[in-house]
Amino acid sequence: MHMSTAHLIFRRLLPLAVVTALVLPAQAAPLKPFKDALFSYGTVLETADGGDYRVVDYQEMRDINGRDQVPERRAKRAYVSLGIKSEQANETIDAAGRPLDVTRVGAERGAAFSVIFIHGRGGDRRLGANDWSFGGNFNRLKNLAVENGGVYYAPSVRSFDDAGVADIAGLIAYAQQRSPGKPIILACASMGSFICWGMTRNPPAVAALKGMMIMGGPTDPAFSRSAAYKSKLPMFFSHGSADSVYAAADQVGLYRSLKAANYPSRFVLFQTGSHGTPVRMTDWRDALNWIGVD
Repeated sequence: MHMSTAHLIFRRLLPLAVVTALVLPAQAAPLKPFKDALFSYGTVLETADGGDYRVVDYQEMRDINGRDQVPERRAKRAYVSLGIKSEQANETIDAAGRPLDVTRVGAERGAAFSVIFIHGRGGDRRLGANDWSFGGNFNRLKNLAVENGGVYYAPSVRSFDDAGVADIAGLIAYAQQRSPGKPIILACASMGSFICWGMTRNPPAVAALKGMMIMGGPTDPAFSRSAAYKSKLPMFFSHGSADSVYAAADQVGLYRSLKAANYPSRFVLFQTGSHGTPVRMTDWRDALNWIGVD
């Protein structure tokens, strides 16, 4: 994938980030708990690699029907804390000369860390900002970010090609400008993972990132030749074992090759989970604490 546009974004914006750098207090890890009793992983059926590989019990009747007031549409009230709405804003930023619509939750500047979520095909920023869908998991992410001094961005991705990668490279540079020297985590779901894989081949973007999350996405056979691989950017994977869109076995195979190379990686497999299960069931606090937000 040709990344010259994204490279230019960083060449223009990185010097400005250095000029505007602020001395900020260190963020203490780990993230403080938020509704952990409701969102932490349940029964772990299998574990390996010192806990980096886990197979987690998933049951649709319990984890969808038991968690949602309206299955797959509206979580029960206990899973959602709406006070976070006061910290939320819809904005249009300049991503290397192209406007990019984002929902931002948290401080505009001086955040202790930034999390960027990339939706899949047919989505936009509303998916990652929806408090009620996916069992309230995005509402928890918003609250985790704000309660710990961070910021969360949910952009609208217009395409999952070089142009889309360049847009998100612009957002990464934007987040870096506003919170200089602070960790940035890029999380991609489903087809949005093409954005993450594209970013792994952009050295300046990789240098700006603290870690990456692939949630129910495709694998990348060329990852071992990427800038991210060479720098050992931490990679977190979550997948449903019954995913009919992207086979779990392919992603598990990539994870195992990474582990064999002593690469920092972690995998959570939801037993019987489908394509959308990782977005619903991934424990954001567990994942972000493993990557590190300090």
